[in-house]
Amino acid sequence: MRVAVFSAKAYDRRFLDAANAAFGHELDYLEARLDASTAALAAGRPAVCVFVNDRLDAGVLEALASVGVKAVALRCAGYNNVDLAAAERLGITVVRVPAYSPEAVAEFTLGLILALDRNIPRACNRVRENNFALDGLIGRNLSGRVAGVVGTGRIGALVARMLRLGFGCEVLASDVFQDEALVAAGVRYVPVETLLREADLVSLHCPLTPETRHLIDATAIAQARDGVMIVNTSRGALIDTTALIEGLKSRKVGGVALDVYEQEADLFFEDLSNEIIQDDVFQRLLTFPNVLVTGHQAFLTEEALGAIAQTTLGSLAEIEAGQVPRHQVLREAVVAGG
Repeated sequence: MRVAVFSAKAYDRRFLDAANAAFGHELDYLEARLDASTAALAAGRPAVCVFVNDRLDAGVLEALASVGVKAVALRCAGYNNVDLAAAERLGITVVRVPAYSPEAVAEFTLGLILALDRNIPRACNRVRENNFALDGLIGRNLSGRVAGVVGTGRIGALVARMLRLGFGCEVLASDVFQDEALVAAGVRYVPVETLLREADLVSLHCPLTPETRHLIDATAIAQARDGVMIVNTSRGALIDTTALIEGLKSRKVGGVALDVYEQEADLFFEDLSNEIIQDDVFQRLLTFPNVLVTGHQAFLTEEALGAIAQTTLGSLAEIEAGQVPRHQVLREAVVAGG
């Protein structure tokens, strides 16, 4: 199958080419992101392969359908950037990678928590300037603290288990479905409001849906413990960034670690070091000494990239063979909120 691969970086090419030896697809790599202005680049390809910040709203999907695209392969787990109702109407099959390496994101989450809590980035910067003073670098133990995990799917469950069994935290969890293995390990399920009220740190691992959009807003922050740490490696729009900044200014929020940002599409995955950033909210966020931001790299391990490539190309092979792909995203998934 001939495939237009949008938002293609060097690491995408490396792992997709390696996996493609077993499939023989014709992969046409495009650095451009998919949106209304670039959809025509897919002409002549029955499939497109896209990433988290590519746009697949109704207009883009209609443009893709008009040039013969029949399949969209998301090389990620989330599908909040796809209008599934429009895809169904247009006869476009949408597939995703439901699980590539939950360990990659979970381990990165713990890395962010430790880096922020123990002032590791600040300490590294000081040492580079030959400043070995320890003033201002006092951190806190994780052991014995209350950690809240919102969303206990594959990634959230691993984070909860690491915090509970690896670091000795008391772990609260909130999810529509309880993981009985976590309960057996001592994790306590509570409503989100209770979790916010009792947790010293809150880590977000839920999908972005209309119900979870701005889950952390001014009201949620007001309910939280004073000095709460908030960590997000899931989807940027789970947090109202303006409310988060106000929480930081008032010291209600004691620290923030983000690998995602609600307006990241204009920033992340690109080298903008010679550009003037126009996002004033993002720039304000970076001024706080107790904020750590990375550019959506939690997934970026060799194991995860290999699994993403294998699953994505495998799904396209199933579509080409006329089979119902195992990892098809159905409209009903959104209706059910799953």
